[in-house]
Amino acid sequence: MITLTPRAAEKIRQLRKAQEAEGRSLRLFTETGGCSGMQYGMSFDEPKDGDSAGESEGISVVIDPASLPHLQGCNVDFDDGLHGKGFEIINPNAKSTCGCGKSFN
Repeated sequence: MITLTPRAAEKIRQLRKAQEAEGRSLRLFTETGGCSGMQYGMSFDEPKDGDSAGESEGISVVIDPASLPHLQGCNVDFDDGLHGKGFEIINPNAKSTCGCGKSFN
């Protein structure tokens, strides 16, 4: 379903602890917006009926049915280097992406 890199998983663990969201899943979703038409979103949430659930690098991941076709097979990385973008979603389903990497078409 979704693959997290070790760097992304570590950052997610840090954020989950800082936001006191221990035990919650990482929710990945898409919504209309951004420069390319669709944008990515991430939050900590409880699984809901109809969600697809999986696990990567020890992190529970949930995706709603409407977002799943857009996110199936994605890789999530985290780059905090000098020119790092933060979380980066490498999406094999995207026809095009914007320069910031936060939206796609």
